[in-house]
This record gives sequence, structure tokens and C-alpha cells, in this order.
Amino acid sequence: MQTDDDLSVIESIEQLDDPLDRLETIDLEVPSADPEEMLPKLSDEDPSQRMLAARVFCELEDPRSIPLLIQLLDDICPLVRVSAAYALGRNTSPEAISALIDSLERDWNGYVRKGIVWALGNGSDRSSIQPLTHALRTDISAVRLWAASSLAQIAKREYEDTIATMPPLIEGLRRDSVAAVRGNCAWAIGQLCRELPSNVVYATAIDALIEALVEDEDYSVKEDAKSALLRVGDTRGMQMIEDLELEGII
Repeated sequence: MQTDDDLSVIESIEQLDDPLDRLETIDLEVPSADPEEMLPKLSDEDPSQRMLAARVFCELEDPRSIPLLIQLLDDICPLVRVSAAYALGRNTSPEAISALIDSLERDWNGYVRKGIVWALGNGSDRSSIQPLTHALRTDISAVRLWAASSLAQIAKREYEDTIATMPPLIEGLRRDSVAAVRGNCAWAIGQLCRELPSNVVYATAIDALIEALVEDEDYSVKEDAKSALLRVGDTRGMQMIEDLELEGII
């Protein structure tokens, strides 16, 4: 899946923006937000109409759109598929989550998978944790970036999920080759630490944030780790920040 030539462009750090932003360059009239008008257009023969109708449901919630949007996850046009993925992040259901997970495993297009990962995070369904963890470890940078954020959104709801999600996030913070991904892992760890008691997992997570603060070569990652520690308010982390500031290191 990741060997497709089209993904070489997506892999660059400059391509981590929202795929829907790129659709603005298409010279098409943006439709109104009338669901009665837009629902039939989700099945229109013209892919541009399917795409624009799906984009309306990125902002509009209507349960009648869900089965049609699920069908569009198999559309031949990647722009339709990514729009449908984002729309299913707004119009979520157990059926939508299942369809999104299936599409994450098989869609060749990195932008589509990025949209799917965002939608799964917004859906906040525990069944998404395993596929999101896999994406964080194996997918292209744009997808890994959002997988970290989505995992934090879902895992913070249940203690067991927080415990299970912390190791891959720490691994991403320590080893990912892209600074933006490491930074998002730091943010996600900070979010989850706020839900944890002071136990071994919590201490290991704080160790990883301090390690990033001291040792990461990228300034933005250091700042993300610092912000995460400040949000958590951990005594050890706060003392380390103070010491490094006094030494002029950060």
C-alpha cells in the first residue's frame, strides 16, 4: 500500500495539511446545506457532485446520509472517498466505524487514510484503537500524525484503553523519524496522563516527555513536550523545566 508512487508526494512534511483544503482549487459551485437537496447528490453520476455533496455532510449531521456515505468509501474517485471519510466523522454510527476501519486497511490513497483516521478519532469508538495503533506504527507520516491525536481522543475515555495506548505513543515520541509526528505523540501522551493515577505507566510516560524535552533534536518537539508536561502539572516535570530554563537550555 505504501509503495504506490502517488504516496511519495504525500510523505513529505509539507503535505501534512488538510486534504479538503486542496479541493478549494476545483472550479465548482459550493452547494447549499439543504439535506433534501444534497442527499440525492451523494448518488449522482457526476463525481464532482458526489464530492461536493459529501463535503456538505462534513458540516451537516443527518443520519440518512450515513449509508450513502459508507458506499462512497468505495468510490473510484479519491476526492470523493476523502470527503466521505470526513463526513462520516461528523455523521458517525457503529456501521460507519466498521466501514471506516475496513477502508483504512485497504485504501491505497494516503489522503483518504488520513481522513479516515480523523473520522475514527471523532467517532470515539473503542474498536478503532487497534487499527489506529497499527497506523501510528506503520503508515505514512500524514496518517501517523493524525493517528496519535485520534488515539488520545478515544483512549482517554477508558482506563484500560489509556494503558494500552500509551506504549505505542511513547514509541512514536522516541522513534518516529518525523518531528511533527513526535510532537503530536507528546501532545497525546500529555492528554492521557491527565487521566491516569500516579502509577508505573504514568511515570514511564512522564519519563518519555522529559526525555524528549532534554534530548530531542527538534525545537518544536521540545516545545510540545514542555507544553504537555505543563498541562499535566507533574512535579518532576515542572522541576525539570525550571532547571533547564535556569540553565538556558530551553
